[in-house]
Amino acid sequence: MIEATLSLLEVRNLQVAYGGIHALKGIDLAIAPGELVTLIGSNGAGKTTTLKALAGLLQPAGGEINYNGKSMLNCAAHQRVRDGMALVPEGRGIFSRLTVAENLQMGAYTRSDSAQIAADLDHKYALFPRLAERRTQQAGTLSGGEQQMVAIARALMSRPKLLMLDEPSMGLAPLMVAKIFETIREISAQGVSILLVEQNARLALQVAHRGYVMESGLITLSGAASDLLGSDEVRRAYLGG
Repeated sequence: MIEATLSLLEVRNLQVAYGGIHALKGIDLAIAPGELVTLIGSNGAGKTTTLKALAGLLQPAGGEINYNGKSMLNCAAHQRVRDGMALVPEGRGIFSRLTVAENLQMGAYTRSDSAQIAADLDHKYALFPRLAERRTQQAGTLSGGEQQMVAIARALMSRPKLLMLDEPSMGLAPLMVAKIFETIREISAQGVSILLVEQNARLALQVAHRGYVMESGLITLSGAASDLLGSDEVRRAYLGG
Protein backbone atom coordinates (compact mmCIF):
# COMPACT_ATOMS: atom_id res chain seq x y z
CA MET A 1 0.00 0.00 0.00
CA ILE A 2 1.22 3.48 -0.89
CA GLU A 3 1.39 5.82 2.06
CA ALA A 4 -1.57 8.19 2.15
CA THR A 5 0.72 11.22 2.12
CA LEU A 6 2.00 10.14 -1.29
CA SER A 7 -1.38 9.21 -2.74
CA LEU A 8 -3.57 11.13 -5.13
CA LEU A 9 -6.36 8.65 -4.39
CA GLU A 10 -6.73 6.68 -1.17
CA VAL A 11 -9.65 4.27 -0.76
CA ARG A 12 -10.26 2.57 2.58
CA ASN A 13 -12.83 -0.12 3.43
CA LEU A 14 -15.07 0.93 0.50
CA GLN A 15 -18.42 -0.86 0.56
CA VAL A 16 -21.25 -0.74 -1.99
CA ALA A 17 -24.55 -2.63 -1.76
CA TYR A 18 -27.33 -3.19 -4.28
CA GLY A 19 -30.27 -3.91 -2.01
CA GLY A 20 -29.15 -6.86 0.06
CA ILE A 21 -26.27 -7.76 -2.25
CA HIS A 22 -22.84 -6.50 -1.17
CA ALA A 23 -21.00 -5.76 -4.41
CA LEU A 24 -17.97 -4.29 -2.63
CA LYS A 25 -17.18 -5.78 0.77
CA GLY A 26 -14.56 -3.34 2.02
CA ILE A 27 -11.71 -2.68 -0.41
CA ASP A 28 -8.52 -0.66 0.03
CA LEU A 29 -6.52 0.79 -2.84
CA ALA A 30 -4.27 3.76 -3.53
CA ILE A 31 -2.90 5.58 -6.56
CA ALA A 32 0.10 7.92 -6.49
CA PRO A 33 0.41 10.99 -8.73
CA GLY A 34 1.42 9.88 -12.21
CA GLU A 35 0.90 6.19 -11.47
CA LEU A 36 -0.88 3.73 -13.77
CA VAL A 37 -2.72 1.14 -11.68
CA THR A 38 -4.86 -1.68 -13.03
CA LEU A 39 -7.74 -3.49 -11.39
CA ILE A 40 -8.29 -6.98 -12.81
CA GLY A 41 -10.77 -9.73 -12.05
CA SER A 42 -13.49 -11.86 -13.56
CA ASN A 43 -16.92 -10.59 -14.63
CA GLY A 44 -19.01 -9.66 -11.60
CA ALA A 45 -16.00 -9.19 -9.33
CA GLY A 46 -16.92 -5.55 -8.61
CA LYS A 47 -14.53 -3.66 -10.88
CA THR A 48 -17.11 -1.44 -12.61
CA THR A 49 -18.89 -0.87 -9.29
CA THR A 50 -15.59 0.40 -7.88
CA LEU A 51 -15.16 2.94 -10.69
CA LYS A 52 -18.78 4.11 -10.44
CA ALA A 53 -18.40 4.64 -6.69
CA LEU A 54 -15.19 6.60 -7.20
CA ALA A 55 -16.83 8.73 -9.90
CA GLY A 56 -19.83 9.54 -7.69
CA LEU A 57 -22.35 7.51 -9.69
CA LEU A 58 -23.00 5.10 -6.80
CA GLN A 59 -23.36 5.96 -3.13
CA PRO A 60 -21.08 3.86 -0.91
CA ALA A 61 -22.58 1.99 2.03
CA GLY A 62 -19.39 2.60 3.99
CA GLY A 63 -15.71 3.41 3.83
CA GLU A 64 -13.65 6.38 2.69
CA ILE A 65 -12.68 7.90 -0.67
CA ASN A 66 -9.98 10.54 -0.29
CA TYR A 67 -8.79 12.33 -3.40
CA ASN A 68 -6.05 14.95 -3.41
CA GLY A 69 -6.38 15.27 0.36
CA LYS A 70 -10.15 15.74 0.28
CA SER A 71 -13.02 13.39 1.17
CA MET A 72 -15.23 12.66 -1.83
CA LEU A 73 -18.11 10.98 0.03
CA ASN A 74 -20.40 14.01 -0.08
CA CYS A 75 -19.07 15.34 -3.38
CA ALA A 76 -21.39 15.21 -6.42
CA ALA A 77 -20.23 13.53 -9.61
CA HIS A 78 -19.94 16.79 -11.56
CA GLN A 79 -17.85 18.33 -8.77
CA ARG A 80 -15.47 15.37 -8.91
CA VAL A 81 -14.95 16.20 -12.58
CA ARG A 82 -14.15 19.79 -11.62
CA ASP A 83 -11.70 18.47 -9.03
CA GLY A 84 -9.88 16.42 -11.67
CA MET A 85 -11.50 12.97 -11.75
CA ALA A 86 -12.77 11.65 -15.09
CA LEU A 87 -14.39 8.32 -16.01
CA VAL A 88 -14.47 6.69 -19.44
CA PRO A 89 -17.36 4.29 -18.86
CA GLU A 90 -17.79 0.75 -20.07
CA GLY A 91 -19.61 0.96 -23.40
CA ARG A 92 -18.10 4.42 -24.04
CA GLY A 93 -21.27 6.46 -23.46
CA ILE A 94 -20.67 8.87 -26.31
CA PHE A 95 -23.33 11.25 -27.65
CA SER A 96 -24.07 9.42 -30.87
CA ARG A 97 -26.01 12.21 -32.61
CA LEU A 98 -23.40 14.86 -31.85
CA THR A 99 -20.31 15.30 -33.98
CA VAL A 100 -16.88 14.24 -32.85
CA ALA A 101 -16.00 17.88 -32.16
CA GLU A 102 -19.19 18.44 -30.14
CA ASN A 103 -18.50 15.34 -28.05
CA LEU A 104 -15.03 16.61 -27.21
CA GLN A 105 -16.38 20.05 -26.37
CA MET A 106 -18.86 18.41 -23.98
CA GLY A 107 -15.86 17.04 -22.10
CA ALA A 108 -14.89 20.61 -21.25
CA TYR A 109 -18.31 21.59 -19.88
CA THR A 110 -16.87 22.43 -16.44
CA ARG A 111 -14.34 24.83 -17.94
CA SER A 112 -14.61 28.44 -19.12
CA ASP A 113 -11.07 29.05 -20.45
CA SER A 114 -12.00 29.25 -24.14
CA ALA A 115 -8.49 29.72 -25.52
CA GLN A 116 -7.14 26.76 -23.56
CA ILE A 117 -10.13 24.62 -24.55
CA ALA A 118 -9.34 25.33 -28.21
CA ALA A 119 -5.68 24.44 -27.62
CA ASP A 120 -6.70 21.23 -25.86
CA LEU A 121 -8.95 20.29 -28.78
CA ASP A 122 -5.96 20.60 -31.10
CA HIS A 123 -3.90 18.47 -28.70
CA LYS A 124 -6.55 15.72 -28.63
CA TYR A 125 -6.69 15.72 -32.43
CA ALA A 126 -2.91 15.32 -32.45
CA LEU A 127 -3.24 12.43 -29.99
CA PHE A 128 -5.97 10.83 -32.13
CA PRO A 129 -5.37 11.89 -35.76
CA ARG A 130 -8.30 9.75 -36.89
CA LEU A 131 -10.65 11.97 -34.89
CA ALA A 132 -9.24 15.06 -36.57
CA GLU A 133 -10.23 13.57 -39.93
CA ARG A 134 -13.76 12.90 -38.64
CA ARG A 135 -14.36 15.93 -36.44
CA THR A 136 -17.57 16.94 -38.28
CA GLN A 137 -18.93 13.38 -38.46
CA GLN A 138 -21.67 12.14 -36.15
CA ALA A 139 -19.98 10.08 -33.45
CA GLY A 140 -22.55 7.29 -33.72
CA THR A 141 -21.40 6.53 -37.27
CA LEU A 142 -17.81 5.80 -36.21
CA SER A 143 -16.30 2.36 -35.71
CA GLY A 144 -16.11 0.94 -32.19
CA GLY A 145 -12.44 1.80 -31.90
CA GLU A 146 -12.99 5.35 -33.09
CA GLN A 147 -15.83 5.75 -30.59
CA GLN A 148 -13.46 4.62 -27.83
CA MET A 149 -11.02 7.30 -28.97
CA VAL A 150 -13.84 9.87 -28.71
CA ALA A 151 -14.69 8.69 -25.18
CA ILE A 152 -11.07 8.96 -24.01
CA ALA A 153 -10.47 12.30 -25.72
CA ARG A 154 -13.71 13.69 -24.26
CA ALA A 155 -12.60 12.69 -20.73
CA LEU A 156 -9.19 14.27 -21.28
CA MET A 157 -10.84 17.57 -22.22
CA SER A 158 -11.70 18.04 -18.53
CA ARG A 159 -7.93 18.03 -17.80
CA PRO A 160 -8.12 15.21 -15.26
CA LYS A 161 -5.47 14.42 -12.70
CA LEU A 162 -7.03 10.94 -12.41
CA LEU A 163 -8.39 9.17 -15.50
CA MET A 164 -10.49 6.06 -14.87
CA LEU A 165 -10.91 3.68 -17.80
CA ASP A 166 -13.51 0.89 -17.78
CA GLU A 167 -12.77 -1.91 -20.28
CA PRO A 168 -11.27 0.26 -23.05
CA SER A 169 -10.47 -2.77 -25.24
CA MET A 170 -13.93 -4.35 -25.09
CA GLY A 171 -15.19 -5.42 -28.50
CA LEU A 172 -12.26 -3.96 -30.44
CA ALA A 173 -10.13 -5.58 -33.12
CA PRO A 174 -6.54 -6.43 -32.09
CA LEU A 175 -4.97 -3.60 -34.12
CA MET A 176 -7.30 -1.05 -32.52
CA VAL A 177 -6.63 -2.50 -29.05
CA ALA A 178 -2.92 -1.99 -29.66
CA LYS A 179 -3.54 1.63 -30.69
CA ILE A 180 -5.71 2.34 -27.63
CA PHE A 181 -3.11 0.90 -25.26
CA GLU A 182 -0.32 2.81 -26.98
CA THR A 183 -2.34 5.95 -26.26
CA ILE A 184 -2.90 4.93 -22.63
CA ARG A 185 0.87 4.63 -22.25
CA GLU A 186 1.31 8.08 -23.77
CA ILE A 187 -1.29 9.65 -21.46
CA SER A 188 0.44 8.04 -18.48
CA ALA A 189 3.82 9.34 -19.65
CA GLN A 190 2.36 12.86 -19.61
CA GLY A 191 1.82 12.53 -15.86
CA VAL A 192 -1.89 11.70 -15.65
CA SER A 193 -2.73 9.12 -12.98
CA ILE A 194 -4.74 6.24 -14.43
CA LEU A 195 -6.95 3.57 -12.88
CA LEU A 196 -7.50 0.94 -15.57
CA VAL A 197 -10.17 -1.76 -15.39
CA GLU A 198 -9.49 -4.24 -18.15
CA GLN A 199 -10.65 -7.78 -18.98
CA ASN A 200 -7.40 -8.45 -20.86
CA ALA A 201 -5.35 -8.95 -17.71
CA ARG A 202 -2.08 -9.64 -19.50
CA LEU A 203 -2.25 -6.44 -21.52
CA ALA A 204 -3.29 -4.42 -18.48
CA LEU A 205 -0.42 -5.71 -16.35
CA GLN A 206 2.05 -5.07 -19.17
CA VAL A 207 1.24 -1.34 -19.19
CA ALA A 208 0.60 -0.80 -15.47
CA HIS A 209 3.00 0.06 -12.66
CA ARG A 210 0.94 -1.79 -10.04
CA GLY A 211 -2.13 -3.97 -9.97
CA TYR A 212 -4.95 -5.18 -7.76
CA VAL A 213 -6.79 -8.46 -8.21
CA MET A 214 -10.48 -8.41 -7.29
CA GLU A 215 -12.71 -11.40 -6.55
CA SER A 216 -16.31 -11.28 -5.33
CA GLY A 217 -16.09 -7.70 -4.09
CA LEU A 218 -12.76 -8.08 -2.32
CA ILE A 219 -9.15 -7.27 -3.18
CA THR A 220 -7.40 -10.63 -2.94
CA LEU A 221 -3.95 -9.75 -4.27
CA SER A 222 -1.93 -6.62 -5.02
CA GLY A 223 1.61 -5.70 -5.97
CA ALA A 224 3.91 -4.55 -8.73
CA ALA A 225 2.45 -5.37 -12.13
CA SER A 226 5.57 -7.35 -13.06
CA ASP A 227 5.17 -9.47 -9.93
CA LEU A 228 1.52 -10.17 -10.69
CA LEU A 229 2.43 -11.14 -14.26
CA GLY A 230 4.83 -13.69 -12.83
CA SER A 231 2.41 -15.01 -10.21
CA ASP A 232 1.29 -18.61 -10.70
CA GLU A 233 -2.05 -17.76 -9.10
CA VAL A 234 -2.70 -14.85 -11.45
CA ARG A 235 -1.48 -16.81 -14.47
CA ARG A 236 -3.83 -19.72 -13.77
CA ALA A 237 -6.86 -17.53 -13.08
CA TYR A 238 -6.49 -14.68 -15.58
CA LEU A 239 -3.65 -15.23 -18.04
CA GLY A 240 -4.65 -18.57 -19.45
CA GLY A 241 -1.56 -20.48 -18.43
